[in-house]
Amino acid sequence: MKFIGAHVSASGGVENAPINASKIGAKAFALFTKNQKQWFAKPLSTENIDGFKSNCEKLGYDPKYILPHDSYLINLGNPVPENLAKSRNAFLDEMQRCEQLGIKLLNFHPGAHLKQISEEECIERIAESINITLDKTKGVTAVIENTAGQGSAIGYKFEHLAAIIEMVEDKSRVGVCLDTCHTFTAGYDIKSEEGYKNTFEEFENIVGFQYLKGLHLNDSKKELASRVDRHDNIGLGLLGVEVFRRIMNDPRFDDMPIILETPNSDLWEEEIVMLYGFKSD
Repeated sequence: MKFIGAHVSASGGVENAPINASKIGAKAFALFTKNQKQWFAKPLSTENIDGFKSNCEKLGYDPKYILPHDSYLINLGNPVPENLAKSRNAFLDEMQRCEQLGIKLLNFHPGAHLKQISEEECIERIAESINITLDKTKGVTAVIENTAGQGSAIGYKFEHLAAIIEMVEDKSRVGVCLDTCHTFTAGYDIKSEEGYKNTFEEFENIVGFQYLKGLHLNDSKKELASRVDRHDNIGLGLLGVEVFRRIMNDPRFDDMPIILETPNSDLWEEEIVMLYGFKSD
């Protein structure tokens, strides 16, 4: 079974996110547990935590279909020691917020070398950052999102994801989220039938589907291998609808949060209906 949703607003408090997800007919959702453009935020209150859990229960959202995203400021591979420490502290705070809310997953962009260290060194720092954080938390899985490879971002190759996972000590608490836009613009041709087949065979061989914890469904404004991260709404970009039809009928993507991050949120309800309509059974 597919669990489709979107990255909904938590404005006014995290407890509003499940309500906003329910309004668009989502069976899963993503949220920011704090302002994604600020380093620090005030702690979650008892009212926030209890309200979030109560609304999830009332509206039927199992924690395993909730995929929060951490702050965009965090760079777990930062080459500058003081900035790396700042990112690690912020990432720990994000994981602890998930613990408080009873959320089992935290999605994050792995990091960037900023052209100051090698990709290999950056990957080692990212893995070390994950290990440090997992040691200080429990019950939350660190979910690495693949990237388009824009700038000096790590994670645009499946080999990067595999290398990070290889160095994570507790492999029961690390996973991957694949973004369709990022995958395509990183150079994996998921648009064609043959390319789709080859891409996910490659993912299985290099990373392994046992590590796949979620999907971000986005069309792309930019072309294959452009290494540019620009999302579009489903069917309005260069990917078209067929890849999303294949995903909806691919059992490898069952039983995980599948999240829309398409730019026009007014279309989310319509997109969810469209995606479920692609199911052939």
